[in-house]
Amino acid sequence: MSDKNWEKGLEVFDAVYGPGASAMVMPFRDSPFNQEIVGNQFANMWGNDAFSIREKRLMVLGATAMLGRQDLIEIQMTGALVNGEFTDEQLEQIPLFLLFYAGAGNTTAVFRGIEAAKARVADMKKGG
Repeated sequence: MSDKNWEKGLEVFDAVYGPGASAMVMPFRDSPFNQEIVGNQFANMWGNDAFSIREKRLMVLGATAMLGRQDLIEIQMTGALVNGEFTDEQLEQIPLFLLFYAGAGNTTAVFRGIEAAKARVADMKKGG
């Protein structure tokens, strides 16, 4: 992987998850797994302009809802809230809409992930 792709991937990572978020991957610079994530998934996929970050995030939320992974939903929604991508009304509608596509169990994880992200961002704004 080129240094150019790594650097672009770090920039996109921060655009997706918020300023400074890329610091979490820096200790793993030499890991082939993280090189693939940063240098390809972020530099090339998230960095492609065919869809906005918000549109890509909605696709990821839909796919992640099917996994029922509250932790992954929280990560995505924290980035979305830091970036101001959704209104309060839209946040309420996401689990309601997904309920019929992902099922009640998986959508409960979406709801909990959104609520956890809201609490995390509120805490960040307080300086915590």
